[in-house]
Amino acid sequence: MSDKIFLSDYFNTLKKLINFEKQTDQLVNVKKIILEAKKNKAKTMIFGNGGSAAIASHFSVDLTKNAGVRCVNFNESDLLTCFSNDFGYARWVEKAIEYYGDKNDILILISAGGESKNMINGVTAAKKIGIKKIITFTGNNKDNSLSRLGDINFWVDSKAYNHIENVHQILLLSLVDLIIGKSEYLPN
Repeated sequence: MSDKIFLSDYFNTLKKLINFEKQTDQLVNVKKIILEAKKNKAKTMIFGNGGSAAIASHFSVDLTKNAGVRCVNFNESDLLTCFSNDFGYARWVEKAIEYYGDKNDILILISAGGESKNMINGVTAAKKIGIKKIITFTGNNKDNSLSRLGDINFWVDSKAYNHIENVHQILLLSLVDLIIGKSEYLPN
């Protein structure tokens, strides 16, 4: 297969993975939830592992800086290694939520496979403190553990991690622009 054919197939697959009809309604709903949380002085917390952590950081910074919505992610190596060392890697998200989460916050979890124990344990902690909405971004198997726990679930019908993560990034950054109300703007 030539490189051009590979890339053509690759980009056509990405186009097919964005389910505009379902995802549009979900994005509009999430926008309302985020703006309601902002109005109530709550924050959006977002978590991801690996490439999803980078996506979480990008979304968090853009949502805060460009859309004026308070959003935090937890990708500091000292926090991750401290919580992982003291509580175990499977519990670091849970502990971050216990320490930093507030009742009316929103939780967004990104896990390409949807089976990361740290994300699943994070949902349990969020529900204990009364976090109102849990939004998941997953892929792989439709009936994955994380999707079953979320209130709103963005599932990408793929087992290719880069496809899943690319779609997650497109959806999250489109949400920032949806909140702002335009896609071309000068950074604040």
